[in-house]
Amino acid sequence: MIRVVLCDDHAMVRRGIRDTLKEAVDIQVTAEAGSYAEVRSALRTVDCDVLVLDINMPGRDGIEVLASLRDAESPVRVLIVSMYPEDQYALRCLKAGAHGYLNKAGDPAELITAVRTVAQGRKYVTPAVAQMLVDHLHAPASESLHDSLSERELQTLCKIASGKRLADIAEELMLSPKTVSVYRARVLEKLKLTNNSELTVYAIRNGLV
Repeated sequence: MIRVVLCDDHAMVRRGIRDTLKEAVDIQVTAEAGSYAEVRSALRTVDCDVLVLDINMPGRDGIEVLASLRDAESPVRVLIVSMYPEDQYALRCLKAGAHGYLNKAGDPAELITAVRTVAQGRKYVTPAVAQMLVDHLHAPASESLHDSLSERELQTLCKIASGKRLADIAEELMLSPKTVSVYRARVLEKLKLTNNSELTVYAIRNGLV
């Protein structure tokens, strides 16, 4: 039996994933979490072979969860299931330690295949991501300015581009408004931009939102 913990801050999404996984007789959802604190608690208290993890959630984001598991040398394998486009986030997540990446817009049946593949100790990527990996091997180093952003800076960029105020971003990320303002300033400097309108245009043009 493959034991799965779900972590997504949207209850309806968790329900959809849980109901999909119920169709597989060899997969059991042992816990659900809606935040970093909850997923930490779940991983301490229940058995888990595969963590199905969203990137964007309150507290620490999925990339930071990956770093935390890697630092702890956790045997738990992580399948990222996200709404973010594969071409911008899949490679970033795989480099951070994820064992697979799926887009939420994909075929639900693919989720079961991905969980089984990851549980067997193998990587799972869609054909589109596999092609990106091949292209990446033969391409020169990326020149995209946003490749230099930290995960928090990238989160801040995406949330500003989504129309959210700094106060709202601070609340979602469980940070102080001053800290978020510092992230915004770093993003503007690294991307050589001057205001939120330019940030939004940059994010749209580069497929980040």
